[in-house]
Amino acid sequence: MIAITGANGLLGSFILRKLVQEQIPVIALRRKDSDSSLVKDLTHVTWREIEILDPISVEEAFKDATAVIHTAAQVSFNPRMRKIIMDVNVRGTQHVVDTCLALGIPRLIHISSVAALGRKKGFSEMDETARWVESDLNTDYAKSKYLSEVEAWRGVEEGLAVSIINPSVILAPTDWSKSSAQLFRFVWQQKPFYSESLINYVDVRDVVELIWQVYSKNISGEKFIANGGYVPIKELFDQIAKRFEKKPPSIKLSPVILSIVARWEEFRTRFTGGEPMITRQSAKVTKENFYYLNHKAINKAGVSFRSLNETLDWCCPHYKQAYTTNK
Repeated sequence: MIAITGANGLLGSFILRKLVQEQIPVIALRRKDSDSSLVKDLTHVTWREIEILDPISVEEAFKDATAVIHTAAQVSFNPRMRKIIMDVNVRGTQHVVDTCLALGIPRLIHISSVAALGRKKGFSEMDETARWVESDLNTDYAKSKYLSEVEAWRGVEEGLAVSIINPSVILAPTDWSKSSAQLFRFVWQQKPFYSESLINYVDVRDVVELIWQVYSKNISGEKFIANGGYVPIKELFDQIAKRFEKKPPSIKLSPVILSIVARWEEFRTRFTGGEPMITRQSAKVTKENFYYLNHKAINKAGVSFRSLNETLDWCCPHYKQAYTTNK
């Protein structure tokens, strides 16, 4: 029986659907009162509540599990969220690893991020062998995911079979108010601005397939980048806008202007309580372009990554049908 943390989230919900399809017994874990709209149609699933920062809660949630897929994480580039990011992503993973060891759960698949590979000026192409280097290009989120991997590898030293998946920006038809799906809402609302940067992307179905192959082939002690490719952010916006029949962003922001906008967004959201669209940390990342190589996932796990066109042809009709200009 596989326990999935964050089973009601963007990636977790698709993993859950895959395991249900494969008729694998699942313990689906979610925080109390968290939104479960992405999985409300699923039946015959054992749901349990979990508080990832409470070791007792984690232990109770993991009972009867024979493997854990840990997707739960706090994704944010807001400097005011630093403590929460570190607590959830680092201490939370520590509790997951400790509980697996305490209960004798032999396998853990830890969902990390390409951000955990680190970013350093002068390095453009990166694969799974990349080593973390402290840099002002690394966000708090990136550091938290790197430190979460440190916790996962600690589990290996204590006898736990661990695999790590490092997705890039996940594209999926889901709730566009959350995570990377906000890219689609940005274009739908015809926001006029864009930056001169690249985005590494991956279809959520390919991430799920990679996780499934790692699980079913019993691969452990390995990490895999899940990345379909990379594209200028302007080109991504243009392709989404074409499918939405919307006007694409047309005003390019220079790095200096982008930094000013980021400062304003941080200042504005201090009073509104919302999540800034861009922060000084995320703005810094746009100054350098990085390419994440997927050769290992293709050659060792046997995953074929979908093209951007195929992914957008799948995602965009969902958003066109689900949302109107009044939303």
